[in-house]
Amino acid sequence: MVFGEALRRSGQTFRIVGQQILLGERKLRNLATFGTACIIGSTLALATSAFAASGEGKAYVDLDRAKFQKDVDGKPVDLYTIKNKKGMVVKVTNYGARVEQILVPDRHGKLGDVVLGYESIDQVMNGQASMNAFIGRYANRVAKGKFTLNGQDYQLNINNPPNTLHGGQKGSRFVVFDAHQINDSTIEMSYTYKDGEENFPGTLPSRVIYKVTDGNALEISYEAVAADKPTIVNFTSHLFVNLAGKGDILDHLLTIPADAITPVDATLITTGEFRPVQGTPMDFTKPVKIGARIAADYDQIKYGPGYDVNYVVNKKGQELSLSARVVEPTSGRVLEIYSTEPGIQFYSGNFLEGKAPRDVGKGGQVYNVHAAFSLEPQHFPDSVNKPNFPSTVLNAGDWYKGKIVYKFGVQK
Repeated sequence: MVFGEALRRSGQTFRIVGQQILLGERKLRNLATFGTACIIGSTLALATSAFAASGEGKAYVDLDRAKFQKDVDGKPVDLYTIKNKKGMVVKVTNYGARVEQILVPDRHGKLGDVVLGYESIDQVMNGQASMNAFIGRYANRVAKGKFTLNGQDYQLNINNPPNTLHGGQKGSRFVVFDAHQINDSTIEMSYTYKDGEENFPGTLPSRVIYKVTDGNALEISYEAVAADKPTIVNFTSHLFVNLAGKGDILDHLLTIPADAITPVDATLITTGEFRPVQGTPMDFTKPVKIGARIAADYDQIKYGPGYDVNYVVNKKGQELSLSARVVEPTSGRVLEIYSTEPGIQFYSGNFLEGKAPRDVGKGGQVYNVHAAFSLEPQHFPDSVNKPNFPSTVLNAGDWYKGKIVYKFGVQK
């Protein structure tokens, strides 16, 4: 076959199994789709295309820092790189303190990008609102945007009718943090929430530190202080993860060490209950494919639609402990998430819709439904209106501190 001879000359190994061409250990495409082009087409063009599709060379897009350099709201935005000595690389922009790229190896040692994201600050600003952002001042939903604190009623801006989501119309997702690169592996970002900002009470200086460790982990440490009056605080990291780097996440194996969820109503607001997961499609106490029960006839999945619910992590106190574990069988990549938070929100990428420009990312990749998952360690949603939930109230002078660790590894 002429096509085969061209591949041999290119130095690329291949074999044919049934109706598939395999290059190395990777399927190129179905033979039936090639037809006679494999034999009489442009041999050089086909060989070049096959070599690129085989995944040899880089399996990720090199982000251009210059495309992230721009003034937004009168403050400079940039793209920062942190890395370790083993090859793990994380790129973060100070617009929303967003992670735009995480490069980690698969079981063969090949680096791949395991988060969705964009190639420029303009794409970020026109993209998915929460993608890879650090979320504050108040993560998740507040019912009808209302709460009472010390006898005073507050009405927040409604941005996810009928509720307030992720800090309001201009929460931390849409602000420019002050950035300071501490060293090659660490960057600090800070932002002060003003009293009355998005109608939240109190001045709240905050900072978040991203650090890449030599153990191939991304550590996110955060803290804030109620500078002048009581307020409410709930922070989280909203990474959109796909450990395969492409396709959907339905075959990812997920484990969440949680015996209960905080169920929601049709508006995705917690009811205040604790519902056991045993015997339901919400049970991930043992490894289960994300897609195994994602279409189940169950209220919490119908409301999503898909998974979009908080899990009550099996833990005591605020110790750093395992909150979730994900395995992607094809690449062998493993992600373990550790956190000091009492809960973790599992979101199965239900509102990724393949719409341009919002859902077109790095390398022109189209982000369709379930192209990524998010596992967001945090306090329980709407805790400010649920007295039986762990408190999110911060009194004047009090500090809020937390840590999230994304530890990457491989399964041989």
